[in-house]
Amino acid sequence: MTLTARIARTPPRHTRSATTPLRTLTALAVTAVFITPVYLVLVNTFKPGADIFAHPGAFPSHPTLTHVRNVTDRPDDLFWTGLMNSVQVTALSVIGSTVLSALLAHYLARTNTRVARILTLLILAGLMIPTTVTLEPITEVLGRVNLMGSVLGLVLANIAANLPFGVLLFMGFVRNIPLELEEAAALDGSGPLRTFWSIVFPLLRPAAASVLILTAVGVWNDFVTPLIVLGPANGGTVTVGMYREISEHVTDYGAVFAFMVLATIPILILFLFFQRYFVKGLLGGATKG
Repeated sequence: MTLTARIARTPPRHTRSATTPLRTLTALAVTAVFITPVYLVLVNTFKPGADIFAHPGAFPSHPTLTHVRNVTDRPDDLFWTGLMNSVQVTALSVIGSTVLSALLAHYLARTNTRVARILTLLILAGLMIPTTVTLEPITEVLGRVNLMGSVLGLVLANIAANLPFGVLLFMGFVRNIPLELEEAAALDGSGPLRTFWSIVFPLLRPAAASVLILTAVGVWNDFVTPLIVLGPANGGTVTVGMYREISEHVTDYGAVFAFMVLATIPILILFLFFQRYFVKGLLGGATKG
């Protein structure tokens, strides 16, 4: 590249110096919008009740774990029951969504037939339909097979809701895997399922991590589906328990904030554990295929 071309491509110094502070201020403003609610929840979790009302935005001068103990030591075990239900439902939903999405994506990506293309369009059309719209027919189907009010019914509803996104993400990765690997395994006598689990699925780890995290976050934070499917008589998840913690006449806002913090810890640990695969999986699914 000639010196003249380099000079032409280099932006003026005054333009760069003017945009850099603007970008910094914009980034700080956006960060403040997202971090302020988190900050308020955290600081008010460890404040005495009187300080929450008097100085809600101030840092706790006398930190206390009273609100945390009030949540964890409730006689009805509201938090622990919801936590156990959420862990169970999230784990089963994540495993089911990830496995079924990977298997279906592999079939659709490797099958070049009219039926496969139509099936792909029908599955991906589910991305355009809000979950709340499909909730009524889902509950009707679950009622017909006697799964309303059961954990299995809630898990099946979650799998159905997250299947389209998983298929879309996995298909991009499957199409990037050389077909020769599977053909070589078939020549060695490996069956389709063994080839998938031994060769294809290990190469889908970044996509699987992305599907796992996004499905887990969605299922963990879901409120409407477990509230309707499980019902009040069969317990609820941690989000339903948080709703029950807040009543019309609530005055212990510290306990509400503590419930929020405790309910966030498990899913935050999961994200930190899989974060190195998360961005890689999203970028790979967006650019491959």
